Amino acid sequence: MTAADSAPRTARILTGYRPEDAFIAAELDPPPAEYVWHDEHAEQQEQRYGPGTRYQQWLAIDPHDGAVWFGDTNWRAAGDNLTGQLPGLPRRALGDGTIPAPATMVQLLSHLTHDQQQGCTWRFFTAEELHTLAQRILPAVQRLVDSIHRIGPDGELEWSAEAATAWDDIEHTATHTLDPSGALHWPRLRTTPTPAWRVEVGAFLAANPELCDPSWAVAADAELDAYADYHPATGYGGVPGRTCRTAERHIEDGFTFYGHRAALYAYRAQASGARTPTDARTWLETTETGKSTWEAARPPGATLADVPDCVLTDLNDRFQNTAREHGIVLTGLNTYLRHLRAEERAGVDRQLLFEGEEVERLEHLLKDFRAGRNRTVTRILAWSDGRSDAEIARLASLPDEHVSEWRARLNDDQTTTPPGP
Repeated sequence: MTAADSAPRTARILTGYRPEDAFIAAELDPPPAEYVWHDEHAEQQEQRYGPGTRYQQWLAIDPHDGAVWFGDTNWRAAGDNLTGQLPGLPRRALGDGTIPAPATMVQLLSHLTHDQQQGCTWRFFTAEELHTLAQRILPAVQRLVDSIHRIGPDGELEWSAEAATAWDDIEHTATHTLDPSGALHWPRLRTTPTPAWRVEVGAFLAANPELCDPSWAVAADAELDAYADYHPATGYGGVPGRTCRTAERHIEDGFTFYGHRAALYAYRAQASGARTPTDARTWLETTETGKSTWEAARPPGATLADVPDCVLTDLNDRFQNTAREHGIVLTGLNTYLRHLRAEERAGVDRQLLFEGEEVERLEHLLKDFRAGRNRTVTRILAWSDGRSDAEIARLASLPDEHVSEWRARLNDDQTTTPPGP
């Protein structure tokens, strides 16, 4: 069991944000009323709103374990510094896919109401009122925590259709109204059924099994993540968009898909059965069983650089069979083997580049030495000091006949360029 599995997942208000804790963690600092105003007749945009209208209160929710707390921003700070003052990201900034760590989600609270008689009215909330709101949304938070997708051993979070709907209910409940007397009212929490336009990718694949790619069954986490992270210029992205593009199928407009990574991980888990998906590189390089399996399967007298695809396929099967005996299925194995072969072949390419450069360097060097030798032979022949052609040929490491021909040409006053060796 992982830490993500054992962590408590009960929607609750954090200690320090409750009346029994005297709200010791909730240090709210709303602006004085004289800093909160709206002048619709001001000529400059920056003069139409008082600096206190920048003040923002928020609810924070940790979807990992259901913790809820609240707080506010510094109304004295510049308005463009809002994100840096929040403990997480607003829902709209997260999209509908994977939720980045640390995954805290923020619901910004609206303070402005407007009516014909009173005009614009700002209503800031006390710690007691924010606690009441936090209590009211706890069932929706619990629904979110229970339905959100948790992926991999670390329990990475990804939106589900139901979790997104639960968040809509939180947003609805967090939108206040004021009655004619100015009394505050929070809407009653609703439990909205997941609408039909919100579709789980897992359900989509179950309804269209012909779109599933069998390679998902042994794909590594990174490969599944990359497949889910499909972003076309137009049309649907993610798993439905990519599978339908490959199959030349069209999806009607109007749907939002959830759980792309979760669906691929679920497909792999189902295909693995009782076996545990295990990264091939990790198993082959770090476990004793994997290392011994690799040594036993190493192609005799050859490196991976020299083996064809059929040998890689055979190695893939042998490794998977051995892994099956140990209750695991190797993921990313084919990619790993091809990567190893590509690395070894790249090494051979580098060797060839070095050898080619060395040959070129030596050929230039040889050309210079040959020219020097030719000049020296010509010089000695010109001496006519009685030495035989054989003696000179031995000194120059040339065949005797080459020197003889060279002497004959010199004697005939022809070219001084000797024949090649």
